[in-house]
Amino acid sequence: MEIHLTDDFDLDKTARSGQCFRWQRESGGQYRIIHKGAVLRIGRTGEDAFRLNCTEEEYHTLWRPYFDLDENYRLIRQRIDPGADPFLYAAAAYAQGVRILRQDPWETLVSFIISQNKNIPAIMRSIDLLCRAAGERLEEDCFSFPTPQAVLRLSQAQLMDCKLGYRWKYVQAAAQAVAEGSIGLEALIPAPEEEALARLMELLGVGVKVASCVSLFGLHHINAFPVDVWMKRVLENEYPGGYPFQAYSPYNGIYQQYMFLYYREMGKAA
Repeated sequence: MEIHLTDDFDLDKTARSGQCFRWQRESGGQYRIIHKGAVLRIGRTGEDAFRLNCTEEEYHTLWRPYFDLDENYRLIRQRIDPGADPFLYAAAAYAQGVRILRQDPWETLVSFIISQNKNIPAIMRSIDLLCRAAGERLEEDCFSFPTPQAVLRLSQAQLMDCKLGYRWKYVQAAAQAVAEGSIGLEALIPAPEEEALARLMELLGVGVKVASCVSLFGLHHINAFPVDVWMKRVLENEYPGGYPFQAYSPYNGIYQQYMFLYYREMGKAA
């Protein structure tokens, strides 16, 4: 099917924004995306036209929510006053088209546990190995993200074979907590962000940065504001007097993505 989108929507920028690790760019510029056991191929066919290999029902029930297409990002971007905050205005203009994906909370949790002290290619490799080890084959060379129960069936050696390093015990502990119900990730989606962060940080190996990433990218708390090395540079160099969180609420997570992509790709303060 084909859709037409006049709001901000850029596949390449979203793929580079550091929030998703299993998008694969294929020939012709289309992307293969795996979400909740479904495989989508989507590519641009015109200025505002995109082709998806799914039914209309699948688009409305699964993929439209996944891409957060009911949120108007253009209006959110236009809230920035170029006179009051020229840096954020420039960052938003550069990163226009990035959207906060509504990813599966369990996959997001494990992915960002794995992400600690790893670069993006290494993160992607580890996640791919984990999916091959415990996920279900969906098509040729394509696997679902494993359930917590499937992860628990893997031995320490098998988890180590996924290049997890010391993180294997954190992944195993997260799988145990979700499988036994001591943490309900879906129940955290409507919870206040502060409560969600506190619950997530009860998990072994989950600190404030990982919890904030899960909050933003897995629970879709779009005011969450993860701070990594790039965002530390942003705050130190661009907002020495303090970043105006309250003024930009409730969209700080979206603005964070603009700043993150802009700083990383423009080589700011490298």
